[in-house]
Amino acid sequence: MNEYTSQAEHVAALLGATIRARRRELELTQKDLADLAGVAVRSIHEVERGKPTIRLAVLVATLSALGLTLHALKAGSHE
Repeated sequence: MNEYTSQAEHVAALLGATIRARRRELELTQKDLADLAGVAVRSIHEVERGKPTIRLAVLVATLSALGLTLHALKAGSHE
């Protein structure tokens, strides 16, 4: 495993944990979130599990459905 692969796995795990926490905060099931984001439930599972090879479109749709953006995550807020 090279440095970039390790870093990608770390970032994916952090994103997944953040998305899972926000989904639970909003009291949504994975199916609810998938429906809101227009993606498959399997995709939500993979995002929350921290799969480092998820499609960017799935990530953006999921974040949008939760009222989040990549910029807000980087800044450390969901507002």
